[in-house]
Amino acid sequence: MLNRIDLRGISPDAISAKLPRPEIAGEGPRSVVRDIIAQVRANGDEALVELSRRFDGVDRCVAVSETEIQSAVDQLDPAVREALEVAISQVELFHRHQLRPPHQVVGPGLQIEAYQRPVRRAGLYVPGGRAEYPSTVVMTAVPARVAGVEQVILCVPASKDLNGVAPTVLAAARLAGVNEIYAVGGAQAIAAMAYGTDSIAPVDVIAGPGNIYVALAKQEVSGDVGVAAAFAGPSEVVVVADGSVDPVYAAVDVLVQAEHGPDGMAWLVTWEPEFADAVCVAGESIVAGSPRAAEIRSTLETAGFAAVVDDRKAAMAVVNAVAPEHLQLMCREPRSLVDDVHNAGAIFCGPWSPASVGDYVAGPSHVLPTNGSARFSSALTVGDFTKDHHVITLDRDGLERLGPHVVALAEVEGLTTHAESVRLRLDGGTLNGQSSEAGQ
Repeated sequence: MLNRIDLRGISPDAISAKLPRPEIAGEGPRSVVRDIIAQVRANGDEALVELSRRFDGVDRCVAVSETEIQSAVDQLDPAVREALEVAISQVELFHRHQLRPPHQVVGPGLQIEAYQRPVRRAGLYVPGGRAEYPSTVVMTAVPARVAGVEQVILCVPASKDLNGVAPTVLAAARLAGVNEIYAVGGAQAIAAMAYGTDSIAPVDVIAGPGNIYVALAKQEVSGDVGVAAAFAGPSEVVVVADGSVDPVYAAVDVLVQAEHGPDGMAWLVTWEPEFADAVCVAGESIVAGSPRAAEIRSTLETAGFAAVVDDRKAAMAVVNAVAPEHLQLMCREPRSLVDDVHNAGAIFCGPWSPASVGDYVAGPSHVLPTNGSARFSSALTVGDFTKDHHVITLDRDGLERLGPHVVALAEVEGLTTHAESVRLRLDGGTLNGQSSEAGQ
């Protein structure tokens, strides 16, 4: 089931160089994405309709009507609605703790006021095609709403079978407070949200996971629009486990993320070779009975690995080198390993904490960094939808205290006018014949 890698006898410091890190994005996909973005910028809605027809096999208008949305809500299965409402409540509860109240920093003659302000308009992307993801609607829309974003829009590919958006996604969007929904996916949706079309007004921030083309498109538009959570692309997991847990648990959790389909990554890391064998046997049985066996096998064939290491320290070296989106610690005393984890999007601790709970109802957003970007980025948070503002106010005493340091540093940098802006005030100089004391 998994490609075996024997890392025994290798120093933890040397493990990183021995690990396979498949390149998931060459120049080919980047060229395709750039061409799609150029088409959308040039032809707007016309390009969106044509690209949806070409890639998704659907032929419909971009905007989803209020009638279509309300119908989805009215027909929603009660059990699914209850699950969505629980998820929304949990995600809101967690993210409200990320809000920071305004605060002041006061020194002699100096006052700094700091506060958060939400962006005005946020664009969310929810994948489609192989599956429908109402959970991703919740995990992106709720943090945006908690942040105070005024307008939240959603782009999601239309289903070929429905010639429209999956009803559960539409219902989730309504329950989570999304304002506008557009049946468009792929790199073209990212371009539309970044630059706007006749139907879709441009946004300030784009958030949400997607396939390699969506992830690359977000990279391409970054700088013209805010992009939340670094490279939220195909799904990844590393399961660190030993014989203290049932191998079936470890196997199914390796497979959970693999069932999203190609370009993902699924690892087992253990210091017990016999346990790795047992996990692979259990995994084969699970895959054989899965309706998504093809998607699982496509991931495991190129990026499914069972790494056997010497000890727990070496296991953590593998984890930090891979920097996975999801990390599960399923071994004796799992909590003792947490301090050694430096690079991971989300950590799930113990045998009763499968990553699937984090995907749906735990509370933190399941939009997480992939492709190694957990080395420098984190899960989607309220902060991705806000900006930090500060207001600086000095009186004369404050300027007299700090101004000479401004002068000294400005002169070192050769920025004489910066220095003069302070001197004029402190020395009582004049500018255009007007005393700098005027207006005091």
